[in-house]
Amino acid sequence: MSKCGTCRSKLALKHIPRKRFGQHFLADAGVIESIVQGIDPRPGQAMVEIGPGLGALTQPLAQRLGKLTVVELDRDLALRLRLKPQLNVIEADVLKVDFVALAQSLNVPKIRAVGNLPYNISSPILFHLLDCVDVIVDQHFMLQKEVIDRMVAAPSTGAYGRLSVMLQWRYAMESFLFVPPESFEPPPRVDSAVVRMVPRADAPAVDVQHLSEIVRIAFSQRRKILRHTLGKWLDEKNFEGRFDIQRRAEEVPVSEFVALAMQK
Repeated sequence: MSKCGTCRSKLALKHIPRKRFGQHFLADAGVIESIVQGIDPRPGQAMVEIGPGLGALTQPLAQRLGKLTVVELDRDLALRLRLKPQLNVIEADVLKVDFVALAQSLNVPKIRAVGNLPYNISSPILFHLLDCVDVIVDQHFMLQKEVIDRMVAAPSTGAYGRLSVMLQWRYAMESFLFVPPESFEPPPRVDSAVVRMVPRADAPAVDVQHLSEIVRIAFSQRRKILRHTLGKWLDEKNFEGRFDIQRRAEEVPVSEFVALAMQK
């Protein structure tokens, strides 16, 4: 059999979801339409889809955009996607994709990012994109609902934590669609949701690594008063500014964590 014939034979086979990639493919037409409407893709916009899978979102997005770039790690799925002329397929681990360089290669100042993210590495992907936020117009991601609840959580709630602070500092976020397990094939064991993330134009300039270290230490023992954790760290740094350490980390608003990071 020729090489092309072998490829066609592979494509004719049903793709079996791979656990190591965390694959759960969206299959509910109503949910797909609601997501696309929420994203509101317009002709000519530069958009990148992360983890297109079997193309449930890919096809309607490409139809509205005219051209779509997709990042897919699974070699078999990438092979299928390359047969669609509207797609620019990047076969790679998204955590190794330089989105700043990608925007430059597409000859655009900024891109829109979308995707049904693998739930097992969703937080690393979000932090990876945080480093590229200057070239992002907006982000629409399907994630485990519990993760999105943490992303949008308000202070003094159980879900408020490191993820809440690091993302709310840089994005305005909204959870806009609940997605039940039966919308996927195979169904995950968790509820899902879709989040809209828009970079804040007024986000204070801050050293991301410094802010991240402060927040990590503050939430390392979230039930303890901050004087036992962050307070000790501030003493070691000879911090002379003002910051109330007689409270728990979950009581501190995002703005105060950012202000502390800016006091270096």
